[in-house]
Amino acid sequence: LSLVLSLGATKDMGKMLGGDEEKDPDAAKKEEERQEALRQEEEERKAKYVKMEAEREVMRQGIRDKYGIKKKEEKEAEAQAALEANAEGSLTRPKKAIPPGCGDEDEDEEESILDTVIKYLPGPLQDMLKK
Repeated sequence: LSLVLSLGATKDMGKMLGGDEEKDPDAAKKEEERQEALRQEEEERKAKYVKMEAEREVMRQGIRDKYGIKKKEEKEAEAQAALEANAEGSLTRPKKAIPPGCGDEDEDEEESILDTVIKYLPGPLQDMLKK
């Protein structure tokens, strides 16, 4: 059997039969280099997408400027500013800003209703309520 097989073939046969595998002394170094290459590729890929997104944003802003469209954040900021402005105005509003007759008519109506009720009461009760 050994006459037929060459020296290299016997080493491979030994591995297949469960023998000790040869340990590559540079295996750790190669694995570290491979991991570093993967990290570098990932960083390059991320940088590429950041650059592409920046270019797209420039194009989007050009379209927004051309058609007068505002970004979602800008709309929200303007709405918030409008709410704050309205809140300020309502807190410092002068009393005269109430439309004329809004508060005064209610008291007049109550008095006129009371007068109407008094008219229908018997005389002694009318005298008591008028005092």
